[in-house]
Amino acid sequence: MVLTLMAMSAQEEGSAPKKVYNEQINPLEQIDQAIVQAREEGKFVICQVGGNWCPWCLRFAEFITNDSTIAAVIEQNFVYIHVNYHPRKAGEVGQALMKRLNNAGRFGFPVFVVLDEQGNILHIQDSSFLEEGKGYNKEKVLRFFQNWTPKAVRE
Repeated sequence: MVLTLMAMSAQEEGSAPKKVYNEQINPLEQIDQAIVQAREEGKFVICQVGGNWCPWCLRFAEFITNDSTIAAVIEQNFVYIHVNYHPRKAGEVGQALMKRLNNAGRFGFPVFVVLDEQGNILHIQDSSFLEEGKGYNKEKVLRFFQNWTPKAVRE
């Protein structure tokens, strides 16, 4: 009976979202590389911190990929990276990551950290303010991204 309920639940929810976090790379090095790229391209970095263990993290990744308006704003203004972090398996690297990102995990996951092209933290966004029902609100998400573009911050 339990297996039947699990199967029915999986069918109702549809297929599982694509895993987007690379669990094999060092997140600190990943951020450093994104900062170099952002500097070269005149963009900011957005770190979507979370993991493949987090359904809301995967839901958000799918949401922004499937919305062409949001995807265009991201492409034009940001180097967008999925920074793998698991609060129960943080270790030394995870602790260093949270220290570097001003303990962004305090807001839950996913959490978004906007960095300028020098790697300075400009903003930490609690994702709960972007949610609606079992997903995300397009207007709120778009407003978040538009308010943290290099142009918006510098004008």
